[in-house]
Amino acid sequence: QVQPVESGGGLVQPGGSLRLSCAASGSSFSTRGMSWYRQAPGKQRELVATTTPGGSTNYADSVKGRFTVSRDNAKNMVFLQMNSLKPGDTAVYYCKVSGYSWGQGTQVTVSS
Repeated sequence: QVQPVESGGGLVQPGGSLRLSCAASGSSFSTRGMSWYRQAPGKQRELVATTTPGGSTNYADSVKGRFTVSRDNAKNMVFLQMNSLKPGDTAVYYCKVSGYSWGQGTQVTVSS
C-alpha cells in the first residue's frame, strides 16, 4: 500500500559517483529492513544492498567496496552511495522497504 520514492539517478561517466535517496512514510519505519534492488532491460531484478533495522549492511559481490547503503530513521530515508561506477551498473534502481509496495525506481546510466 505504501510506496517509497526514489531519486538521485542520472547519467554518469564510468568511474563517477551518484548518491541515490529513498523516502517513505508509514508505520514502524525504523523496525523495517530496507534494500536497494536494480533491474536492467531483459534481466531479473537483482538485490544490490540491504540494511537491517539494527544498521547491519550487506552487499552483492558485484558492488562490494564501491557502494554504501545507509539509513536515517528519523527522516524515514535510506541512501545508496555509488562510487567507481561501471557500465554494468546501468539499471533502474529501486528502494524496497519490508512490507511496502514497490516504487517507480530511478534510472542510473553509466556511459561515456
